[in-house]
Amino acid sequence: MRVLLPFLALYRRHTFLLLLGMVLAITTLLASIGLLALSGWFLAASALAGLAGNFAFNYMLPAAGVRGAAIFRTAGRYAERLVSHDATFRLLSHLRLFTFSKILPLAPNHIAHFRQAELLNRLVADVDTLDHLYLRVISPVVSALMVIVLLTLALSWLDLQLALTLATILLLMMALMPPLFYRAGQPIGQALTVLRSQYRNQLTRWLQGQAELQIFGAEVRFRQQLDHTEQQWQQQQQRQAALTGLSQSVVILVSGLTVILLLWLAADGVGASHQPDALIALFAFATLAAFEAIIPVMHAFQHLGQVIASATRVKQIIDQKPVVTFPAAGVAAQASAGLQINAVSFRYSEQTEKVLNQINLVVAPGEHIALLGRTGCGKSTLLQLLTRAWDAESGNIKLNGHPLQHYDEATLRTMMTVVSQRVHIFSATLRDNLLLADASASDQQLSDSLQHVGLGNLLAGEGLAAWLGEGGRQLSGGEQRRLGIARALLHQAPLLLLDEPTEGLDANTEQQILQLLHRHAADKTLIVVTHRLSGLAQFDRICVMDGGEIVESGRHSELMQQQGRYAQLYQRIE
Repeated sequence: MRVLLPFLALYRRHTFLLLLGMVLAITTLLASIGLLALSGWFLAASALAGLAGNFAFNYMLPAAGVRGAAIFRTAGRYAERLVSHDATFRLLSHLRLFTFSKILPLAPNHIAHFRQAELLNRLVADVDTLDHLYLRVISPVVSALMVIVLLTLALSWLDLQLALTLATILLLMMALMPPLFYRAGQPIGQALTVLRSQYRNQLTRWLQGQAELQIFGAEVRFRQQLDHTEQQWQQQQQRQAALTGLSQSVVILVSGLTVILLLWLAADGVGASHQPDALIALFAFATLAAFEAIIPVMHAFQHLGQVIASATRVKQIIDQKPVVTFPAAGVAAQASAGLQINAVSFRYSEQTEKVLNQINLVVAPGEHIALLGRTGCGKSTLLQLLTRAWDAESGNIKLNGHPLQHYDEATLRTMMTVVSQRVHIFSATLRDNLLLADASASDQQLSDSLQHVGLGNLLAGEGLAAWLGEGGRQLSGGEQRRLGIARALLHQAPLLLLDEPTEGLDANTEQQILQLLHRHAADKTLIVVTHRLSGLAQFDRICVMDGGEIVESGRHSELMQQQGRYAQLYQRIE
């Protein structure tokens, strides 16, 4: 149960709506009990009055009470659903933002251990399950307890013994049955949570890997695994449904026995009366209606195991401490950017060998640097250290003479423009995808940036309102890369960090993009990671990396004269 405490603390923000929802639920239950009890008494009293020839029987007042209870029950049910679901949706929104705010600082170190589908399942499905805590647990339990107390007080005016007998049985049911069904439903709830996650992960991989599965003939085997997981999931759902049916059967059985007991106790009359009268019907129907109020409580504790399992899965992520933390306020942003990389070494947590080993590099403001080297030599890792995706294991990196750790995150992001190897295209319009770089940019500026990178054809038809879809599926790899460069042109930062910006482009387009970048960064600091040798003569300095170290550094002409590794690579391609 302790795992739920951090999430219960979030309920304070929505206390009024949550309490109002429970008050309306209690009012609705009381109206429902009153309607059934009063109707039963009214019919019995009317029959007895007719048999006795009592034509002075006042049927107007009970009839008005029945109508009033019916109206209260209908209106109360509508209002309770409206308020409770509004409160739940607000709470769910708060839970999602809270969880996402906890997950975001963990990127990329801690969340790299989770598959994308698994992380998405915990952020969406498991967080959604937490809303059951109010709708299916807290609200039904509190409402049932309050109804039992108020009903006992009301019935005690008529017959204290019958009222206390009914209250005792109801409280015993509340005390004994929920823990019993919680124990029975806990393993089912945990299994449902795990199987739901497993099924969604497998389904996502099956959908995303259709081409590869068909090529290698593995589609049937993978589909069989998916079907097996689905069958297990359905079996657990059937077990939960059977448990729900059992709980309802138990409540119905106990309610019937309770009615029989109360009828036997009331055989000598109710209250001061020593003759059977219509009040017996009132107690009988009030008993049946009261048991209907505790049925949701039996269901609630069956789902509690699933809620706890989901809360545990979410806490496994949000309880982790970020590897990289930023100060609340730091060094002010500047219009230029100079870098000093001093004896920086770094290794990933799951690796024993260093990716970077004693890197030293000084980049003057406005200097254009190319980082060259084979795959795995540490080029991209160095860029990630510059953006503080990770912190260096040893050594330090300074921006304009200040350690990166002295910058708050917002300031650091405003001073850097980053184009990574994988340009993410959001499922939104072309305009929305460009406004990420500069929210204040006009449509003309957005169009100009597309024209500059050779994507003017995207403006045909719907123009900036064109929908790009999930992952920009309608765009080729080269177009996605150029869209990322268009964002870089819009984000006016003094430091540009580009990781393979011309990958997937033909030779002519590559030259145009490189020239465009040099013009755009004429007064900015530019660092480009590449393994291609074209256009490197335009850079102020080329740094050749190998084995996590900078093995050569200089201009194109200088490196060619040295006849070192760069010259050998260049001559081999020539």
